[in-house]
Amino acid sequence: MRIVSVFAVGGLALSAAACGDAPEDDNAGGDASKKFTACMVTDTGGIDDKSFNTSAWAGLQGAKAANSNIEIKNVASKAEADYEPNLTGFVQQKCDFILSVGGLMGDATSKIAQANPNQQFGIVDAKLAETNVYPMQFDTAQAAFLAGYLAAGMTKTGKVGTYGGMKIPPVTVFMDGFADGVAYYNEAKSKKVQVLGWNKDSQDGSFTNDFVKQDEGKKISDTLVAQGADIVMPVAGGAGLGTTAAAQASNGKYSAIWVDVDGCQSTQNCPALLTTVAKNIADAVQDAVTKAANGEKLEHDPGFVGTLENGGVALAPYHDWDSKIPAELKSEVDQVKADIISGKIKVSSPSQPK
Repeated sequence: MRIVSVFAVGGLALSAAACGDAPEDDNAGGDASKKFTACMVTDTGGIDDKSFNTSAWAGLQGAKAANSNIEIKNVASKAEADYEPNLTGFVQQKCDFILSVGGLMGDATSKIAQANPNQQFGIVDAKLAETNVYPMQFDTAQAAFLAGYLAAGMTKTGKVGTYGGMKIPPVTVFMDGFADGVAYYNEAKSKKVQVLGWNKDSQDGSFTNDFVKQDEGKKISDTLVAQGADIVMPVAGGAGLGTTAAAQASNGKYSAIWVDVDGCQSTQNCPALLTTVAKNIADAVQDAVTKAANGEKLEHDPGFVGTLENGGVALAPYHDWDSKIPAELKSEVDQVKADIISGKIKVSSPSQPK
């Protein structure tokens, strides 16, 4: 698989069509009968969630830029009830490739894929039983482990926090890795940095139960900060923007770690972002669509799993924090990354891709 960069999303034009409206069509013209149509159904966060929907759409845009024969469309889901009709709508439009974005779309995608066995689907953050659904998954526990180590090395209060949008594997896998990275730092340095908002052993913690409402994200991070956390990692899509904005407004009281796509390119809160636990959804999607358009068979097994080794997951650059992070800590993070790739450090989570 071609993996180029997890950090090339920020300058792309982003827009969405609401459920029930005509989907957005990025075709510039030409003979539609000769086009390969790749059609994307977003999760409820929409195209401009600065997170996984944004990155998936960037992948389709990249595929079109690389191959003028590819036509791309998207339709936004305003609620989970929109998943099935949106997918069915694209089946009826005879899209060649239909992309579902997010693990929450698994059941709806499975149902529609079973009903249309000759239709090629793809899904981000899930692997379904149906062989006509190409899975794109990401072992974000590996990159989040690095973020946890970094946060443990940067905290001044001895407490860091994380919370999720919903208690589902694509979310908790980040939180597990983050907690384990802090634990590894504590063991290596004989420290006692605490993780607030998530307990890996009990698999329980703080959740907004939403990927959109920024006030819900801010409410949880306010609680974590009140409990002493000075670094918070939201794993909550657009809801996490409530945390990053509040962190920037806190005048240095606390900072944040973003997820999915480099927050310094996708949000307005770069000064408050230590780094991003990035997953390269854009290139995974672009690669899948390009192969399908070229007539290549997309293998359901193994599908694609992004790791530190293949560049599918990573820590984004430190950007505004680059001069504030001690060189020694940066070197340690680099060494931990190398040790994870080599297998010396085993990163485990019950939510890792199977």
